[in-house]
Amino acid sequence: MHGGEPKEDCHGAVTAPIFQTSTFFFPTEDPISWQGKVPEGSYIYTRWGNPTVAAVEAKMASLENAQSSVVFSSGMAAISSTLLALLKKGDRLLSIEDLYGGTFSLMRDELPRLGVEVRAVSTTDIGEMERELGKGAAAVYLESPTNPLLKLVDLKAVAEMAHSAGAKVIIDSTFATPINQTPIDLGVDVVIHSATKYLNGHSDLIAGTVAGSKADMELVLKKRILFGGSLDPMGAFLLMRGMKTLDIRMERHNRNGLAVAKFLEQHEKVERVYHPGLASHPQHALAVRQMRGFGGMVSFEVAGGRNGAEKLLRSVQLIKRATSLGGVDSLVSMPLNSSHSSLTPGDRERLGIKDSLVRLSVGIEDTQDIMDDLNHGLSQI
Repeated sequence: MHGGEPKEDCHGAVTAPIFQTSTFFFPTEDPISWQGKVPEGSYIYTRWGNPTVAAVEAKMASLENAQSSVVFSSGMAAISSTLLALLKKGDRLLSIEDLYGGTFSLMRDELPRLGVEVRAVSTTDIGEMERELGKGAAAVYLESPTNPLLKLVDLKAVAEMAHSAGAKVIIDSTFATPINQTPIDLGVDVVIHSATKYLNGHSDLIAGTVAGSKADMELVLKKRILFGGSLDPMGAFLLMRGMKTLDIRMERHNRNGLAVAKFLEQHEKVERVYHPGLASHPQHALAVRQMRGFGGMVSFEVAGGRNGAEKLLRSVQLIKRATSLGGVDSLVSMPLNSSHSSLTPGDRERLGIKDSLVRLSVGIEDTQDIMDDLNHGLSQI
């Protein structure tokens, strides 16, 4: 609630003001002698830094138990800037196989072109990760839970192995949020979020965040300044406003998500359900150990293949047919033509992303209303 909020220096404002300005007065008495190094607590140009943006960064660092944070204009800007800040030509990056489609494309198409070797390993096989770390790596990139099959990575175990091999650990923790999981407490070095999702929570903003040590965040900030992925002051204000209700929203998302997952698991038109809170999830014990809640993301395979999934999407009425996730409204999509459309059919098949897979972002509506709408849609199959 209160991290990063203004104190006495904002004319008594209870909420952080929107500093809607592109530029600031020179931070020295003699502007001619200013040499481009911004004094602590001063601002010169909003691409470099802005008080509203800084307030969000302080709040994010507090949430993740991190020393520092950097906010971006999108989740992909946060991911790409972080990787380019922490990797150089000739480095080797280990990544899990199960990744958001945009991240997968970045690692497949762009990083190798810049001289970074990318090696994908099994998301759940710790042994393979350990063997590859033995061959050397500058960093390890994780998601947990993953998109869209909600697999988990044992963060503490991977962090210990990676650090022993001299590698940093980076995680996209968007699905979990800092309410359900704080990876830095488990040994992870850098935590990324698509703030578009749960952090903002209202499907009206594109943003990204990165949190970690001061030294790492200084490197990431330099890339934000150079590549220009800065979040505007109004966007920062909206993000801070959303983050104030993150805790109570996640309480409802967690409760609704688990209830809907259990409902779907018993439905005759559903063949399989993916949710870490279910006892049937193969990593449920790990979820209980490293998470405080299981989130509002539920993926499931329906009867009837792709036609069945498409019929469900056409038939729901309360749940909105849309990509993205983490908002107060329940959203439903098919990964094959949304989040993972950049993957080839062979890549999706190898990862277990079937044409019948539906990804549901469970919102904060009445639980029974959500289940009734799903039941109506499934009955059309």
